[in-house]
Amino acid sequence: MEIAVLVDGAFYLKRARALFGDKSPKDRASELMQYCNRHINEKETGNKLYRIFFYDCPPSAKNVYHPLSKKNVSLRKSSLFAWATEFQSELTTKRKLALRRGELLESSAGYILNPEIVKKLCDGSLRIEDLHENDFSLDIQQKGVDMRIGLDIASIAYKQQAKQIILIAGDSDFVPAAKHARREGIDFILDPMWNPIKPSLHEHIDGLTSCVSKPPNNINDPLYAIRE
Repeated sequence: MEIAVLVDGAFYLKRARALFGDKSPKDRASELMQYCNRHINEKETGNKLYRIFFYDCPPSAKNVYHPLSKKNVSLRKSSLFAWATEFQSELTTKRKLALRRGELLESSAGYILNPEIVKKLCDGSLRIEDLHENDFSLDIQQKGVDMRIGLDIASIAYKQQAKQIILIAGDSDFVPAAKHARREGIDFILDPMWNPIKPSLHEHIDGLTSCVSKPPNNINDPLYAIRE
């Protein structure tokens, strides 16, 4: 059976860091390939990989104002920019992997307080004077990624390029495309990497699976390795 694996890049990178720890761009790219191929399990099942589609945006190179330091931060000079650039470059060298790039809505780019810091400020356990720069996170919205995922699901289903689609993602934006694929006879599997999903999503998929050991309730507990 031909299988297509579609990966929401921003979601995967966030979950992979929580589950598997920090890694170099090269090691993270290799880990991604390993993780996707665990779904195929070619040796035991005889399934064949049609293609892996990885959806993400290029890293932002703009200058962003930091509200605490009151300075402009050059994202092009940041370690995150260098890491993301090298990571995407590594992906382009991988066999049967297509890198689908969306766009960044940079007009809304800025630093926001981390949720746990906001909670502490509100309950009085932290004062504004005690804030540090690392209490803020860079917030840049993507555009075009969900649309590209939906278009590829529809195209694969319409052209019957694969008999099964595995989507590694964590939200419900894919539901209309999943419903179309299922009507075309595609077996549609969701892998949320143990991220909680809405119970209603089960109605629109054919299966739910994650190729990693279930993490503890506290994601900050010791990290889990990819399941053998």
